[in-house]
Amino acid sequence: MDKTYFSELYEKLCIKMKAECERVGEKIPYIAGDGKYTDMATDNEEGIFWWTNGFWPGILWQMYNATKDEAYRTAAVGVEKRFDAAFDGFLGLHHDVGFQWLHTSVANFRLTGDKDAFRRGMHAANILAGRFNPDAKFIRAWNFEGSTGYTIVDTMMNLPLLHWAYRETGDPRYMQIAKYHADTCMRVTVRPDGSCNHVVNLCPDTGEVVAVVDGQGFSPQSSWTRGTSWALYGFALSYRHTGEERYLDTAKRIAHYFAANLAIDDWLPLVDFRAPKEPKWYDTTAGMIASCGMLEIAEHVSEHEKSMYTDCAVKTITACEKKFCDWNPETDGAMSGGTAAYHESWGGKNNNVPIIYGDYFFTEAIMRLNNKDFLIW
Repeated sequence: MDKTYFSELYEKLCIKMKAECERVGEKIPYIAGDGKYTDMATDNEEGIFWWTNGFWPGILWQMYNATKDEAYRTAAVGVEKRFDAAFDGFLGLHHDVGFQWLHTSVANFRLTGDKDAFRRGMHAANILAGRFNPDAKFIRAWNFEGSTGYTIVDTMMNLPLLHWAYRETGDPRYMQIAKYHADTCMRVTVRPDGSCNHVVNLCPDTGEVVAVVDGQGFSPQSSWTRGTSWALYGFALSYRHTGEERYLDTAKRIAHYFAANLAIDDWLPLVDFRAPKEPKWYDTTAGMIASCGMLEIAEHVSEHEKSMYTDCAVKTITACEKKFCDWNPETDGAMSGGTAAYHESWGGKNNNVPIIYGDYFFTEAIMRLNNKDFLIW
């Protein structure tokens, strides 16, 4: 690894995010259209519930931890307080409360000990636990009619909220729910070759698979890249929190599949590894998530294996940074090349754009590689 290169990336990131913090502040950004973030909470009446709303404060807490600049803390706390409106609405909340409150209240509590932040984090953990189906042993993804059996691979990255609640309270139910869901996801989502389904409809009484449902990839049978990265990182984190080898083995199997596909395309992640050759769309967000997952796996394996996983992450970050990064401090969004979904019906019109979670995982990866990281998960 070129330590000088990644040290320089950290310095560039500090300049970029300092300017964004001053410009964006307590807004809740999602996609930087034409180099400018808007505010999800005011864009539409449902915007306060949007699943990505925690990633900007996640960036702010990462930057605060690394620099101790109070401006980052002030903005992050401001966003967190705005999230109380989502609690009040409640019906708009889904399985993504981990994404939303791990990066706001839980991060705040871990770094500052704030009691109100702890209360908010526990409230979110209980909402997530309340979505658990005890007979079918999975966490329900969404609330819309007909979705009682729907589970999606993204939920793996929300489970750390339950692990945090377990550590704070000692109540084993949080850990049990997280493990039951991870085991179900392993059974119905992860394929033998390490690729993953995105959306699976289960019988809500038995947990048996009813159907693999269309999702954000090219087709239900294809290989949506970001979904694969959620599973890669999510199972690695499940190993961190439980120490159970089956989770690490699963994360490694997914990582090997992901790396093999990256290697044949110059380490640039496509939206879907099994989509048609044209149009050729990338999704850097998947690459950044997977890179963080690779770096997580590297912390739990032998020295020989560690270098392999770290090398995969470094190659992916480097390739994406050189092709897609915008370091201009006057524009919003550092890592462009993000694509929300393959088809427009799932948000695919957002193609080759800076998406806030891409910047979050890019920031986390840069912090890890400079030993300045704060593990929000």
